[in-house]
Amino acid sequence: MLSSIIITAFIAFGIGAVIGVVVYKYFLAKELSESKKLADKILEEARKEASAQKKEALLQAKDEIFRQKKEWEKECREKEKELKRQEQRLQEKEERIEKRLEDVSQKERELLAWESKLSKEERKLEERNSQLESLILEQTKKLEEVSGLTREEARRLLLEEMENKVKHEAAKRIRQIEMEAQEQAAKKAKEILATAVQRYAGEYVVDNTVTVVELPNEEMKGRIIGREGRNIRAIEAATGVDLIIDDTPETVVLSAFNPLRREIARQALERLISDGRIHPARIEEVVEKVQREMDDKLKEIGEQATFDVGVHGIHPELIRLLGRLYYRTSFSQNVLQHSLEVAFLCGIMAAELGLDEKLAKRAGLLHDIGKAVDHEVEGPHALIGADLAKKYGESEEVIHAIAAHHEDVSPSSVLAVLVQAADSLSGARPGARKELLENYVKRLEELENIATSFEGVEKAYAIQAGRELRVMVDCEKIGDDNTYLLCKEIAKKIEEEMTYPGQIKITVIRERRAVDFAK
Repeated sequence: MLSSIIITAFIAFGIGAVIGVVVYKYFLAKELSESKKLADKILEEARKEASAQKKEALLQAKDEIFRQKKEWEKECREKEKELKRQEQRLQEKEERIEKRLEDVSQKERELLAWESKLSKEERKLEERNSQLESLILEQTKKLEEVSGLTREEARRLLLEEMENKVKHEAAKRIRQIEMEAQEQAAKKAKEILATAVQRYAGEYVVDNTVTVVELPNEEMKGRIIGREGRNIRAIEAATGVDLIIDDTPETVVLSAFNPLRREIARQALERLISDGRIHPARIEEVVEKVQREMDDKLKEIGEQATFDVGVHGIHPELIRLLGRLYYRTSFSQNVLQHSLEVAFLCGIMAAELGLDEKLAKRAGLLHDIGKAVDHEVEGPHALIGADLAKKYGESEEVIHAIAAHHEDVSPSSVLAVLVQAADSLSGARPGARKELLENYVKRLEELENIATSFEGVEKAYAIQAGRELRVMVDCEKIGDDNTYLLCKEIAKKIEEEMTYPGQIKITVIRERRAVDFAK
């Protein structure tokens, strides 16, 4: 019974498996059929799409060919037009050239006609000249026979007579013009100088550089010197000034060639004495502070000077150097005050002469700017000042006036002469510098007496406040070569017998004058 059931089960299983295989094959065949249909459909659609794209591509290609054909035709038409225009221009040029050729041919024919005409005229003139020459020779022979002189002799006599007459008239006219010019120039110069001196009212106070510092007591000397001299060494190192502490009660002397350093040292020492704290660190601190304040003060002093004179546009470094002149003296005359005087005098004289007043004031204010650094740079202060003015952009007129105000360079402009005159007025007036009037006059007389003591000297004049001596000699006794020897001998005698600041220029003048009067 069990075996029959198992057999039946196996049989059923087999039948089911057969049926499943048959069913699977049926569905598989159906699916394959549908897939084939789908593939055929996709393939057909792809063929249609490819055909459409092909048609579209053909249409686009045709359109592009048509467009390019149109552009090419358009370009060909434009080139054809351009060729026609060029052809027309060439034709016009050809016509113009032909016309010019015709004009040239016409002018050539005219020139040939003129040439022929001129040749005929030239032949006529040659014939006439030959006739005139023969007539002149004939007349000349007759004149020579009548006068008893040859042609060259007569010409020479006539020219000599005319030359003598012209020379005589010229000499009279030159003498008259020179006399009138000298009279007018002297009169005008006196008027201008008098006007300038009257209109400028400057101070006549002489300034002295302060080099002595007063101490509150003798104990302060020891504090300034410090232990083993460390304080005094620190002050001298920081300021560049020598401190002289001697037996003079309650005073310290500051010694230095640079006046600005002396002033900085004086102020720093006074602050240290007032503060009471004197040691190397404090000394360096106070000196540095005074130096900063001094730079600002120099700038303020320079700016005030330019404002007082009415000069603007000066370089800041030149303004600072102007401030340094406040602490610079020349023969005990304050150099900044002297520069202001020269600037005002230059302006007044320039106004009287109708010149540029501002330019004259500028040159006068800056004429001694070299004295601000002449203790640091070698050379005359006038040339040093000219170099500074050139470095900081001043005009050529101002530079030349600065260089020439002591004749280190020969003055070649009216401005330079004005600065020279104003400088002499400011420095030479009595009371401007530390020198008594009697001593001043005595020194000038001594200079003139030394010069006149030499044989052959007629007159001698001390000018430029005694900085220049001009000697007039007798031309009959002193020759040209001897003037140089005389100049050296006078200079040598002045050096041996006189004491004077700076240098003295000696000029020996020898001239021969011819004077005549028409009666």
